Amino acid sequence: MKTKLPQLNHFPFIIDGGLATELEAQGHNLNHILWSAKLILEDPQAIIDAHLAYLNAGAKCIISASYQASIDGFTSLGLSQGQAIEAIKDSVELARAAVDIFHKQNPTFFKPLVAASVGPYGAYLADGSEYTGKYGLTDHQLKEFHQQRLDILSATSADLLACETIPSQQEAKVLNQLISVQDKPAWLCFSCKNEQHISDGSLLSESVKLLENNPNIIALGINCTAPQYLPALIDSLSTTTKKYIIVYPNSGEHFHSDTKTWHGTADPQECAEAAKAWINAGASIIGGCCRMGPEHIKAISESN
Repeated sequence: MKTKLPQLNHFPFIIDGGLATELEAQGHNLNHILWSAKLILEDPQAIIDAHLAYLNAGAKCIISASYQASIDGFTSLGLSQGQAIEAIKDSVELARAAVDIFHKQNPTFFKPLVAASVGPYGAYLADGSEYTGKYGLTDHQLKEFHQQRLDILSATSADLLACETIPSQQEAKVLNQLISVQDKPAWLCFSCKNEQHISDGSLLSESVKLLENNPNIIALGINCTAPQYLPALIDSLSTTTKKYIIVYPNSGEHFHSDTKTWHGTADPQECAEAAKAWINAGASIIGGCCRMGPEHIKAISESN
């Protein structure tokens, strides 16, 4: 058995796209240190609506708004530690509320999963370092940061943990140790800068091998990476891991961190065609990340 989650036997297993992408499409300005997580406090209904957009597009799993949520991030805005903890828990409960609404409207469809997002340390910094992994921290400092959120999210109703956009071997090793003692299964996805290397320059194949023996990690893969790199990266994964292979790339557009704007275009049908190639290469869990909206997930779902 690869997993305790029977829903994952429905392949290809389609997950959601970029939560921030849909929130911005709703008209929300996310230029903020907490990014999507600020709406946990300001407009929780908007998060539920965004999750529902992906569920209605065919997603079988939605990822919570906790990617950039942390105790330090919330307390820096004046919240108490207790209020910060509750806000992180609320990210999962908002996703659960969306699933409950969807399932009530679609009772014959199996109940979608909720994955609690665990973003990299660089997401908390909000300075683009989540795409380099160059934090200048010790393993102990990274462990202290991630331990808090993992403990909080593991105690929620989430079905699994989604460790996302991990840029470095160092951070992956720390998360691997922490995940091994959690009660929930997890997936871990790297951000990659080309067809062979994760963002810190380490080989993807070597990075994956470090995680292969962790029974709590049920899937390994790639997210927030340009889609043109995926065929080669999936090929590397298929020869390295026996776990499920998960990929949810960005649209291939370029993000300019100084202006916090995107440049480029991406077509949902082109994305759907590309997803067929990812599945044929060995990926079994498919979705989208930045700039991949419900229309992309609908196209992937309907064509696969």
